[in-house]
Amino acid sequence: MTAAVITPIFLLASAAVTISPGPDILYVLARGISAGRRSALVAAAGFASGLSVHTTMAVVGLSALLTASAVAFTIVKFAGGAYLLYLGIKAFRSGGLVSVPESGAMLPGRRIFAQAFLMNMLNPKVAMFFLAFLPQFTRPQQGNLSMQLLLLGVSFALVALVIFSIVGIFSSLIGGWLRSKPRGLRAFDYLIGSIFICLGLRLALATNR
Repeated sequence: MTAAVITPIFLLASAAVTISPGPDILYVLARGISAGRRSALVAAAGFASGLSVHTTMAVVGLSALLTASAVAFTIVKFAGGAYLLYLGIKAFRSGGLVSVPESGAMLPGRRIFAQAFLMNMLNPKVAMFFLAFLPQFTRPQQGNLSMQLLLLGVSFALVALVIFSIVGIFSSLIGGWLRSKPRGLRAFDYLIGSIFICLGLRLALATNR
């Protein structure tokens, strides 16, 4: 049966990849600290939903296009890098990713979801990773490879959703304490902003080789 491709090794590998530092887990952390558990969980859902795009691309073979086409890869990587740079610069401004805006207005849930979704979707490295990672766990003798890839992608997204949610809940717990210390929030904004800018530049300078 197709479900047999979901092995403990696959789940552990998915968890290890998800936990590794990156803009996604940092964004969930920032949202939890700044706005609490609900915002962090919305961000987690946005990232998990973004993985559906990469799963679809892997199933239909579009990820191979990013690997083979320098033009396609360049367009996507610059779009993704520019978006990370935008978020990084925003974090340096008053009322950035972590600090509460001076107006007191919190970022709507749909904006948080959209930001997380775009950050994931515009990362060509994730698409290429899916193309390289998922096929390793397929089993030709189990039947339809497309269905296997789809199931693996959905399972990976669920693992990511669980881990990001745990991170979001944890960050919301320490966020209450940090929100009482404006200077601490601004310092964290600068830290997150610097990391996002570095990640954006790294993505923009990445190669598909």
